[in-house]
Amino acid sequence: MLRILRELYGVGILFFYYMKYIILIGWPLLRYGLEYKDNMIMNLLWVFCLLLMIKDIVYKFILKKSYCEDASSYHTTQSSRKK
Repeated sequence: MLRILRELYGVGILFFYYMKYIILIGWPLLRYGLEYKDNMIMNLLWVFCLLLMIKDIVYKFILKKSYCEDASSYHTTQSSRKK
């Protein structure tokens, strides 16, 4: 049971990482440009993607945090090559 929940969590992360921009821009275009019917699930998904986008903007520009720490493997390999 725990393995299934971990797999669903991983799939959710990947899905929203790649699809949040498409959903955020595409759903209003479909609704108002092509006159798709109102769909409550897509509306909730759009709001969730909007919240994820706001979180990303706050982290990047306001808090100036990165998902990688300074001691990441990329940083340490680059500094060791310079020596």
